Amino acid sequence: MSWMLVAAVLLATAGLLVLGVLAIRLWLDVRALAKGVDAAARALAEAGGELAAAVPGR
Repeated sequence: MSWMLVAAVLLATAGLLVLGVLAIRLWLDVRALAKGVDAAARALAEAGGELAAAVPGR
């Protein structure tokens, strides 16, 4: 019966390792997405400033 306990512990450990790897991949993807959103927001702010400067009489 002790081999079943060892197998259960090994299976649980493997599951936690897989979840850890997936969490790291998710964190890296979220970080890359955040950089993209930041770049887009900066580009929109710059374009808005240029548009405001181009409007005569304001």
